[in-house]
Amino acid sequence: MTSATTMVIEGMVDDLSHDGRGVIKVADKIYFVPGALPGETIRFIPRKKRKGILTGELQQIVEPSTDRVNPPCEYFGVCGGCSLQHLRIDAQLQHKEKVLFDNLQRIGSVKPEQRLQPLQKESWHYRRKARPGCKFVAKKGGILVGFREQGNSFLTSLKSCKTLDTKLSDLLSPLHDLVQQLSCYQQIPQIEMALADNAVALVMRHLVPLNDDDLATIAGFAQANNVHFYVQPGGLDTVAPVWPKKPDALYYFLPDYDLQMVFSATDFIQVNGLVNQSMINQALTHLQPVSNDHVLDLFCGLGNFTLPVARSGAMVTGIEGDQVLVEKGRFNARHNRIDNVDFKAMNLHSEDVRLLADTQYNKLLLDPPRSGALDVVTHLVPRLMPEKLVYVSCNPATLARDADILVNQHGYRFTHAGAIDMFPHTAHIESMGVFSLG
Repeated sequence: MTSATTMVIEGMVDDLSHDGRGVIKVADKIYFVPGALPGETIRFIPRKKRKGILTGELQQIVEPSTDRVNPPCEYFGVCGGCSLQHLRIDAQLQHKEKVLFDNLQRIGSVKPEQRLQPLQKESWHYRRKARPGCKFVAKKGGILVGFREQGNSFLTSLKSCKTLDTKLSDLLSPLHDLVQQLSCYQQIPQIEMALADNAVALVMRHLVPLNDDDLATIAGFAQANNVHFYVQPGGLDTVAPVWPKKPDALYYFLPDYDLQMVFSATDFIQVNGLVNQSMINQALTHLQPVSNDHVLDLFCGLGNFTLPVARSGAMVTGIEGDQVLVEKGRFNARHNRIDNVDFKAMNLHSEDVRLLADTQYNKLLLDPPRSGALDVVTHLVPRLMPEKLVYVSCNPATLARDADILVNQHGYRFTHAGAIDMFPHTAHIESMGVFSLG
């Protein structure tokens, strides 16, 4: 169907892409259409290529999928924070499992001997960390606080968010008013939010100095909303408290291991607390640390896996590229009276990782960033050859690449793999792979 200015194409959606867009084949072309689900007949308007990919704008769902649900969030389809709210939660998990195992086969030519039961907890109000942006846009009514829109760099102005913990979501609307009151309201690019088990913390980034009235306004907001409030004029070393002047340290509990994990509002922690606890349990179930083991935990952060492993009695060495996180790992070990653990700083994205083979570690745990652990599996593993390796991944593609090396070059058995739904209603996929020499 065509008009003088617009072409509308009708067709059936074949698949769901890794980022949650419907995939539709028309003649010899493939379009990616946000909001469309497999099995649906839709009408869409083709748009310009973006990065070599044909996209489409959904116009009408002619025949809906039985997996389609009504998204409960008023911002869905505009806000880029979620892309799968229109898909039943169990179907979301099935999609993520499919992406994981397709990547393992297609990229890595590997298949696990067993699939792990996927990890999933509450699907709403699960986020305990977020970094909404701020911007003044006169045409949109002033201050915007929220996440990026789908497909562009504009901000969606959010007054609430159904994936944020309610204690954080409830602050979005008041934060609009707070920023509007500041003298430098046009120079506030973001506000970082962190929910600890003992407090809520906010860190406001500002590009020009705050005056005394600004600081008094922020302090009043913090007291009225019972939050710890920090300001950040430059790098992370410039973060300073406004109220309370001497705030208590933030922490989260890992009750299964009797651990209190201290962190700062700008530190990386897993955003989904309940899934994090299940993920740690699953990792330790398959790593099976015992008192005579020496475990190497790479990309260890502030000790999220390191200290639970240490509770087994095994000697543990945690390696992290960020010296600040290393110091926090050491603090958490002392804080929890754990002495069978050591934390060190090292660049894990270089050939220098081979030097770690000078110590005989018999088990290895990896939790790398999206880029994966290529140098570790290439330069360290063949020298160390640990009997057991547990790999926690936030990118199925790099897990598949690294699994290929472990299995097809180093001779490891790929015993288990499974999806972890750390971010419900998004296309983000966390996963775990288990490798063994025996």
